[in-house]
Amino acid sequence: MARDRAKMLDRVLRVRTLQLTLSRADEARALDRMASEQALAGRIANLVDSVSPAQERANGFSLVSAAHFRSRLHQSAEMAERRVRDATAQLERATEATREARRDQSAVEKLMARADAEAALKALRELEAAPPVRKIRHDPC
Repeated sequence: MARDRAKMLDRVLRVRTLQLTLSRADEARALDRMASEQALAGRIANLVDSVSPAQERANGFSLVSAAHFRSRLHQSAEMAERRVRDATAQLERATEATREARRDQSAVEKLMARADAEAALKALRELEAAPPVRKIRHDPC
């Protein structure tokens, strides 16, 4: 029965280790996505700054097209901010999932260590309870 329990704990540990690895990969992807979204928001902010109104000797058509472009950039900036918020929320969920997977894996490792300690203690008690072995001593001939 102890052997079956050990096999079961080994199986559970493999599954928990796999889950931990997958959750770490998800966390890395979420972190990468958040960095990408923040970089995109920064690039859009730089474009908005470069298209901001300045004193120029341009005709009315150029001012209208610049205003339209600024309006589109502001819409893109709002969408980029929303995407950054979504990426941040996804990163928080992935971090929490990694923390839970790590906690589950360490719990299984503790169960395995406890089972090993119990098996060693049981073997020690069996040795103590065993009848003494009689040694046959021969006198020197």
